[in-house]
Amino acid sequence: MRSAKWNGKWEVGSRPRTSNQPSRTRNQQPATRTLELGTELDRLYHGFNAPNSLVDPIELVRPYARAADREIAGFIASALAFGNVTAVMASVKAALALVGPAPAAFVRAFDPDRDGKAFNSFVHRWTRGRDLVALVWVLHQMLERSGSIEQFFVEGDDPGAADVTAGLESFSRRAMALDLTRVYGGRSPGRTGVPYFFSRPSSGGACKRLNLYLRWMVRRDQVDLGVWTRVAPARLIVPLDTHVIRLGQCLRLTRYRSAGWRMAADITARLRALDPSDPVRFDFSLCHVGMMGNCGFATKQRDSQCPLRGLCSPCVRA
Repeated sequence: MRSAKWNGKWEVGSRPRTSNQPSRTRNQQPATRTLELGTELDRLYHGFNAPNSLVDPIELVRPYARAADREIAGFIASALAFGNVTAVMASVKAALALVGPAPAAFVRAFDPDRDGKAFNSFVHRWTRGRDLVALVWVLHQMLERSGSIEQFFVEGDDPGAADVTAGLESFSRRAMALDLTRVYGGRSPGRTGVPYFFSRPSSGGACKRLNLYLRWMVRRDQVDLGVWTRVAPARLIVPLDTHVIRLGQCLRLTRYRSAGWRMAADITARLRALDPSDPVRFDFSLCHVGMMGNCGFATKQRDSQCPLRGLCSPCVRA
């Protein structure tokens, strides 16, 4: 759902090759190709590593100065990051307005019966005000039990594990074991209620919004906030959106054809070979290439406008 803010020019080191420029051979040895791909992705990363370079919900989280507020605002913003970018930005703004200028304090003091009515008019696609109330109530219970979302997460995580798969599984499972009756009564919230915000790797889905939240919280650069300190960037999984799927297939970063957790983990594993300590940093630049319309996946233009031309294998739309 991210949308580009672009001035019509590629930054230094990331200008697309024209038809007059030589294309790399697709018969390169794997080690040579991996080295060149890493060099080009690194160049793209540095060209795009700037705040406000995308219309993205993280823009609405960055203004909060306190880490505790960024942690809460970030979860709400990432949870609602599905659908049309214009609608997402409007919904995130509306949700953050409801929790006010000090989201952490609001969540700590939140009472569904007393405070929930203010959320009645909230709608974002299939999410209704009651579902947002349930989300805030779950976050309230996390803070009450563990002191922070980070602490709640690490209580079910294994820092020695290769990635955050088990940690995310535990996080969502324990979140959904918290009390929901104060919001839903004895009725099930259904899959499109608050459980939608707490997907699990075991379901097969990509858990895109939770991985996006982890990227925001764990990584620190000009884009990501680096609020958390107890989860290593090396263990993150790429947030799998349309652009990463397309670039992942074009660049042969995945053997899978269906989007889901296996594809997300597969793409991340290939990126980890390029940067073992911070594989997900390439997510932002991969998305840029897709959003600019320069990826030739399933289009007649193929890779003629792609800054990674010759390293990719775009298919032609039938």
